[in-house]
Amino acid sequence: MHKFAFACIFLFSFGLMGQTDQRIYDIINEVSAERIKKDVTTLVNFGTRHTLSDTISNTRGIGAARRWIKSEFDRISNDCNNCLEVSYQRDLVKKEESHRIPKDVYVVNVLAIQRGTKYPDRYIIMSGDIDSRVSDANNYTSDSPGANDNASGMAGTIEAARVLSKYKFENSIIYLGLSGEEQGLFGGQGLAKYAKENRWDIIGIFNNDMIGNIKGGDGIISNIDFRIFSEPVPPTETERERNMRRFYGGEVDGISRQLARYVYKNVKTYMPEMNPMMIYRLDRFGRGGHHRPFNDAGYAGIRIMEAHENYTQQHQDIRVEDGIAYGDVLEHVNFDYAKKLTSVNAINLASLAWAPPAPKEVSIGGIVEPSAKLQWSKVPGAMGYKIYWRDTTSPTWDHSRYVGDVSEFTLEGVILDNFFFGVSAVGKDGFESVVVFPNAILR
Repeated sequence: MHKFAFACIFLFSFGLMGQTDQRIYDIINEVSAERIKKDVTTLVNFGTRHTLSDTISNTRGIGAARRWIKSEFDRISNDCNNCLEVSYQRDLVKKEESHRIPKDVYVVNVLAIQRGTKYPDRYIIMSGDIDSRVSDANNYTSDSPGANDNASGMAGTIEAARVLSKYKFENSIIYLGLSGEEQGLFGGQGLAKYAKENRWDIIGIFNNDMIGNIKGGDGIISNIDFRIFSEPVPPTETERERNMRRFYGGEVDGISRQLARYVYKNVKTYMPEMNPMMIYRLDRFGRGGHHRPFNDAGYAGIRIMEAHENYTQQHQDIRVEDGIAYGDVLEHVNFDYAKKLTSVNAINLASLAWAPPAPKEVSIGGIVEPSAKLQWSKVPGAMGYKIYWRDTTSPTWDHSRYVGDVSEFTLEGVILDNFFFGVSAVGKDGFESVVVFPNAILR
């Protein structure tokens, strides 16, 4: 009897850690390049989606665009028996708040919340930007199609909602259209503030800003490379946390960096044809994106985007100059590539939404011993836990061990000094939480 029980546990553990989940492959296959193309085309046909553009017309301007986005979320919700809570969230931005706000304007975001069955107040978020611009950031009347920047990200977010709304998840997913990005990240600032005021428990945000271009200004053409930008540690960390990093490490192990590593690992597992590039920066050099306001508020957030940008097709008046066609127009978007990056988002949204919460407390010890000891707070609903470790110079978690339903474990022969460590919680179907870097020391 004891042998039988042990065999059952062994087989369960092997199956839990040794298999992939068919549903993730189904999600990849269900994402449609044709639907993304149709949505990008619709957004481009609004002429301009500048934050300060027309809000009255039904055919032109940001007002028409955001009403259409809401109608798409409503349609998706109708198809899944009202599984989405669709709404607007808005803030008044005064003209003196930025030189890119020449008049008072309401910055309006569109949200669609798919409630989790077990953790309805824990959220994983995918966002795209609604607004667009031309060369002059304050020109809100000229045509500004914004096909890649960022109709591609917005269309990808809508498509992810179409696909994932067919499934049930333990955690909630938010599909989000943010406005005011080009004027100073105002949409993200407003929603991050709203999230704080309403005490949202945010697992993380995937900011999708330009996911459709494969022909770089550097001459490289690639439909498999993409970048994951993440900051090293949160700006909200305490002085105590900063001092701990100096002595115990963790300079590149903040919550956003762990979210980036999660995406990297999941893509390598389920989409090995893709090349996720971990970029150790908050964003591109000197530039900004809509994950940053969430980072500023202390939430985990990353930017997922194309690897090879073409600057003649960003923030440009539509024109031909010296034989170069400038402008962010429809023909520059590769919809098969946009499908791939939408799939990257969708499988990570699903994996995290099916996973248990991460341990809140992880302690580590083993000073002057030939081993590493870890303890962690157990998570309701977790079937077990997994310890990860890596060389201190490695960007990714390269070694792991599933240790079962325990709250402490010692890795014999693994020298504490030579590696970094973390712990994730594992659910009944094998889906894992984000890895948690140790936040306390065992004496």
